Amino acid sequence: MTQTENATDKAEIVAAEAAPVAVVTPSVADAMAGKPVARPAFNRGNRGSLRGRSPHGRGSAGGRAPRERSEFDSVTIDARRVARVMAGGRRFNFSIAVVIGDKKGRVGVGLGKAADTALAIEKATRDAKKNLITIPRTKNHSIRHAVGAKFASSTVEIRPSPGRGLVAGSAMRTVLDLGGVTDVVTKISTRSKNKLTIARATVAALRTLRS
Repeated sequence: MTQTENATDKAEIVAAEAAPVAVVTPSVADAMAGKPVARPAFNRGNRGSLRGRSPHGRGSAGGRAPRERSEFDSVTIDARRVARVMAGGRRFNFSIAVVIGDKKGRVGVGLGKAADTALAIEKATRDAKKNLITIPRTKNHSIRHAVGAKFASSTVEIRPSPGRGLVAGSAMRTVLDLGGVTDVVTKISTRSKNKLTIARATVAALRTLRS
């Protein structure tokens, strides 16, 4: 054997010792030998349980509690856009007139102003609750005697009329309907079409009823 062959053999031995040793697991060995390899079972139970959950960790979406329904029904009778002049220019707001009632004898009229319609309606509703009145009604949900009142430029009259139902127009019908009054006839003795003043005149007339 020559020196060249000895040097070649020593170099191959050193390279073999320096090479990393490959670790063969049983599954890899089985695959190399042609045997079927068992795959680990995927746990689908956790994924299925998380699928129906809310990201907030509660049963309902967003975790919001159901909103309670108010005991009063409300109707918006007038909505206007108003402006006031300021130093920097005009500022626009919304003026909302609302009538609320439980149709059991209680009714009220309110006015609210705000830059947003939703906030204006909320203010008007609070104002109407402060001005609630109780209407003394008969067994047939009518009134005992004729009444009348004037508010600003609106003049109204309400008279009992058994068996005719509710005969009214404009904002008077809304106030009487939410107040639970029927079998009456009404009259608006003015040309004013301002529904807010008509509604307040109607409430003023109902205040004068004797129980």
